Parts: sequence; structure tokens; C-alpha cells
Amino acid sequence: MPKARIPHRASKPPPEPIPEKAPKQALFEHLALIARGLASAARLELLDFLAQGERSVEDLARAAGLSIANTSKHLQQLKGAGLVTPRRDGKHIYYTLADARVLDAIATLRLLAETHQEAVAQLIASYLKQRDALEPIPANELLARVRDGLVTVIDVRPPQEYAQGHVVGALNVPLDQLESRLGELPQDREVVAYCRGPWCVLSFEAVARLRDAGFRARRLRDGLPEWRRAGLPVDGA
Repeated sequence: MPKARIPHRASKPPPEPIPEKAPKQALFEHLALIARGLASAARLELLDFLAQGERSVEDLARAAGLSIANTSKHLQQLKGAGLVTPRRDGKHIYYTLADARVLDAIATLRLLAETHQEAVAQLIASYLKQRDALEPIPANELLARVRDGLVTVIDVRPPQEYAQGHVVGALNVPLDQLESRLGELPQDREVVAYCRGPWCVLSFEAVARLRDAGFRARRLRDGLPEWRRAGLPVDGA
């Protein structure tokens, strides 16, 4: 019996090589990595704390009200995006901002939110501005008034942050100590309060309490990170 003929199978063409990503696409993917690092309220808050100075994982966890494990996870994501830099000291790991331009990125996000998100504008109007309807004092004007001896500047952040750098000549009066230390503040001079940044509620609350106590009080328009970023003089850094 003749053998059955096996039909000839055409060989498959070799797969086409996968084209390499265009340099522009690759660059946008790296940009997206940074955007993903910023795409978390918890990570943005951690960056806000790190803008004040170097902090350990444990300190950041306490400040942000997060577990150490969760804080470490967020910091690893920020590190992967190139936004923070770690330093090990024995059993502890300390983090700092990788670059002062991280502050510029956050400031841009804040401005976009204030300009284009109605909910943000409403929150600022209802929660912050109702505590302080007066125009805040710009940094350069405050510096001139400090040099002329016309104002008393108080830093209402925690002592650890104050020790890492503060506005030249500022007194550290944490908000929870303000009422008990009013006697240290001259009644005949305006008091200017500041804290971590434009959305930091500590300075808003401090100004409200000072006015209730009879002081002429205003707040600094920004906070210590913006003051330092502008190249203005800092003590204790």
C-alpha cells in the first residue's frame, strides 16, 4: 500500500522585530513615573514634611499618622521616582528631598488646583480664609520689616523643624504653647506667624488666637521651604 502523502506546510515567517520605543515616548514614561510618585495624598504630605528638613521614617510616620510599614512603602515609591534620597544611620533610615525643585513641582500642582479645581477654591475660602481675611505679608516685605525691627516673627512649627532652619530672627512658639507664652511677645509690635507652607493651618490658627488676645497679627504668605527656596536668610540651618 502506498504511503499517505503528508501535505507540505508552509513555514511561518519569522516574527517581525518589536520596534524600539521612540526616545520621546521613553522620556514621557519616565515623566509619568514622577507623576505616579506624586499621585498620592499621603506621599504629598510626606514631601511637605521633608520640605522642612531631613526626617527619619519613624518621625515621618508619627507626623503623618501612618504606620511605619505604610510610610516606608510610600517613601520607597518616592525614592523610585527620584523625589527623595535616603541615608542610613545605624538602624534608622533618614530621608531628604532629592532636589529643591521638588518644591517647585508641588507649588505648580497647588497653583493648578487652586486655579482649576472649584472644590479646592471652596475649601480655601471656607476653611482657611475665614480664619484670616487679611492679605498675608510677602517674604521680601517681611525681611525688610525684620531688619528695621518693626515686627516679631514667630515660627509655630514643632521644635524639631525649627531647629533645622527658620526665618532669620524668628522665635519658636509652637501653636500648642502660644497662649502660655503670649507674655514673651511685645504688644507694641505686629506679630507675623508662619509654618510649613501656604496651606499650613498652624499659622492661620495662630493669627486668629493672637488677634483674639489683642495683638496686631498677620501671617507670612508662604512657609519656611518657600522662604529658603527664594534664597532669603535662614538661621539654624
